[in-house]
Amino acid sequence: MAQVVVTVNDRPYTMQCPDGEEDHLRELARLLDSEVFRVKQSVGTIGDIRLLVMSGLMVADRLSEAIKKIELQDEQIRVLRDARNMAQMQAKDVEVRVADRLDEAAKRLHVLAQELG
Repeated sequence: MAQVVVTVNDRPYTMQCPDGEEDHLRELARLLDSEVFRVKQSVGTIGDIRLLVMSGLMVADRLSEAIKKIELQDEQIRVLRDARNMAQMQAKDVEVRVADRLDEAAKRLHVLAQELG
């Protein structure tokens, strides 16, 4: 496990994370710190715990909205895949019917050619 010192609200915190995840942890800390800064700008000076809870809730709200969008997009993808599959089946059906009609037309032409020739 790696140790990383992150700063949130101008205070350092030593955190552990799996090796190789240090940069990701730092980025998450920057995200939380920027949310803390926004909350402080909005509500002024409040206790650290309340500030972090409010900031965490704001980040959780954004995460919740992102999850909803992803779920909606997943549903749209499923609907589009189903529509594509249906269209492919219909196209194959049309292809078979056209091929059958062309085959029938070729047979008629052959018969006509024999009658004329």
